[in-house]
Amino acid sequence: MSETVNTFEAQQQGRPTGPLVRGYEVIIGFETHAQLSTASKIFSRASTAFGAEPNTQACAVDLALPGTLPVMNKGAVERAIKLGLALGSHIAPRSVFARKNYFYPDLPKGYQISQFEIPVVQGGSVSFFLGEEKKTVRLVRAHLEEDAGKSLHEDFIGQSGIDLNRAGTPLLEIVTEPDMRSTAEAVAYARELHKIVTWIGICDGNMQEGSFRCDANVSVRRPGEKLGTRREIKNLNSFKFMQQAIDYEIRWQIEEIEDGRKIEQATVLFNPDTGETRAMRAKEDSADYRYFPDPDLPPLVIAGDWIERVRATMPELPRAMAERYVRDHGMSEYDAAQLTQSPALARYFDDAVKAGATPKLASNWITGEMARRLNAQEIGIEAAPVSAQQLAQLVQRIADGTLPNNAARQVFDALWTGDGSDVDAIIEAKDLKPMNDTGALDKILDEVIAKNQKNVDEYRAGKEKALNGLVGQVMKASGGKANPAQVTELLKAKLA
Repeated sequence: MSETVNTFEAQQQGRPTGPLVRGYEVIIGFETHAQLSTASKIFSRASTAFGAEPNTQACAVDLALPGTLPVMNKGAVERAIKLGLALGSHIAPRSVFARKNYFYPDLPKGYQISQFEIPVVQGGSVSFFLGEEKKTVRLVRAHLEEDAGKSLHEDFIGQSGIDLNRAGTPLLEIVTEPDMRSTAEAVAYARELHKIVTWIGICDGNMQEGSFRCDANVSVRRPGEKLGTRREIKNLNSFKFMQQAIDYEIRWQIEEIEDGRKIEQATVLFNPDTGETRAMRAKEDSADYRYFPDPDLPPLVIAGDWIERVRATMPELPRAMAERYVRDHGMSEYDAAQLTQSPALARYFDDAVKAGATPKLASNWITGEMARRLNAQEIGIEAAPVSAQQLAQLVQRIADGTLPNNAARQVFDALWTGDGSDVDAIIEAKDLKPMNDTGALDKILDEVIAKNQKNVDEYRAGKEKALNGLVGQVMKASGGKANPAQVTELLKAKLA
């Protein structure tokens, strides 16, 4: 179970208002459980491997059997430190574990070891682009805790089974301020956080296996009114379901208010089969859990030199890499952010530039034609059939005027489908070299002008766009071999 998102009205003064939905402002906060990539559990040496037979990876410590004592997993702490460093958070030199008391069948000891008053990671932020607009979501905290087990309902007629393999698995619960103002912004935040935790290696990010689970706190209000009552959508384990669930919940709350009914604070589940949310239970607040310091665990003390040792193992962060691209290659922040969506994508771009590609052209091809084909085939950049070196060679031929864009796409297609492996050889085989015969090009220009009098008249009347139609006709007549920039200048001269 998750912490209550901090939604004090004072924190919302001056926060930007997002797009209104039927006259209502949407307020969204997130609580994300990231399963840490340790080989053993947070307070025991039992394995965290996924997919084992039920109840084969739960030891006496995980079940809190009499006489057992929890021992902190150092690797889990180091992963929390990494997150704090990645998000610009304060890493508490001293934090405390607490018992969070509640009854649930898959929590046999009757309490969950978590952090309450003093979490290990405090504050910080996550920045991302929504379209080309930069957004920043503030974080309240990230705290260490253990996971509960899992109830199994599908395999037993009229009964439920309990699998305690997951009990004691280390989690970081990452809690935001209620800063998001639309479903699109919420999903973009979740994607960015997913990118960060996988980039720094603290979580494998496998949403289907429950390694990255999001809870969305959603409320609506009329602009200027006090914050509405929130409902928490639990365990959203795909970005698609996240979008559907939040969209439905927003519509449902607005309709309830419009019909004169009061929103009750509740925990709800999303049913992907029906596309609806339904209330599971009344939402608890912190007082309901009777938090108190865990008597079996001393305070967690993190010395400054420990933080520095962890910092030394960190990879270059995506935001630092993006800043480097802006500084060294003159890119826009948006383009740099697109290229740092994963370490593999950034590495591909770096390799292409090292092989001689113009950074801007390489970026355009990677985020354009390359991304389109990768998405269509549902593969990552690691599986792209065009290597970074091949892309660099292609980009060089565009930059030196050997290949117009239309011909370049033909070469790229040949590389992608395996019809060739060398750019220059493909250009020769397909006769894609640009038209250098100025007499032949001049003849094509005259023919196009003669056949497109309407475009000619419109251009001479001041309609610049009419020239594009003429350029297109020349490119078509030349089989894509003419240089568009040269064609444009020649046409302007002839029509002056």
